[in-house]
Formats: sequence, C-alpha cells, structure tokens
Amino acid sequence: QVQLVESGGGLVQAGGSPRLSCEASRITSRIVVFGWYRPAPRKQPEPVARAGNSGDTWEKDAVKGRFTITRDNAKNTVTLQMNNLKVEDTAVYYCYKLSSRGLEYWGQGTQVTVSS
Repeated sequence: QVQLVESGGGLVQAGGSPRLSCEASRITSRIVVFGWYRPAPRKQPEPVARAGNSGDTWEKDAVKGRFTITRDNAKNTVTLQMNNLKVEDTAVYYCYKLSSRGLEYWGQGTQVTVSS
C-alpha cells in the first residue's frame, strides 16, 4: 500500500515561511503528478500546487509568487515552500499523488494555522 507521509506545518505567524514535505513510500508505479491540496470553503479539496514528472509545475493564483513546489524524483519527495503566509492560507494541507496507473493517493494531512 502506497504511503504518503507529510511533515511540517503548525502554528505560524502571518508573513512566516514554513515548509511542508511529503515522502512517498511503497511505490509500485511512476508518479505522474505530485502535489498539495487544501479544502476550499464548502467545496472539495482543491490543488494548491502540483509538479509533473517532467519538471513542469503549477501553483494556484492565490499562492503564486509566495509558494514554491519542488519535487525530487530520486527520493520520491515533494516539498512546498510557503512564504509570506496570510491568515487565509490557514488549512489542512494534503499531499497528493497520481500514479501512472491512474490511481490517486492522499496523505493524512498536516495543519497549517496562520495567526495575525
């Protein structure tokens, strides 16, 4: 069973720069997309940032210029460097993986709380 283990997060002051990390283990197929999601108000979790397996990355407009996603294919890890945090960034952040077999996996989530 594929596992996604997240670390980082916690209570951060507005303007802070925490980093979230996620390591995938028990991989049996190629990781097509590696990324981070967070819940949207009254909606399904939405992507915050994603990294493809060819170096392509995408960030949500609300975090563009503040968050940077980095993927290490050799280590099966993905990190989210979060800079200049805002109170509205408060959320549970979930690591996400899409395999080449079309299977989706989620981490257990890590809480990021931004205080003003």
